[in-house]
Amino acid sequence: MVVAPFLVAMALVAAVAAVAVVLTADVLHAALALIVVLLALAGIYAGLGAPFIAAVQVIVYAGAIV
Repeated sequence: MVVAPFLVAMALVAAVAAVAVVLTADVLHAALALIVVLLALAGIYAGLGAPFIAAVQVIVYAGAIV
């Protein structure tokens, strides 16, 4: 399966960026890391075959931060 490595990679990106959101002291860096988390979650949704949820994730949540 080619989907499984993609999902694992997106999960690792999301986890590392989530830790960066919590540990960084700069608000701008925390916001950028949060955008990375949300984009990684959208990638996971897309990899699971839910493109509408992935698009909503990007438009509503990541769009609200930017």
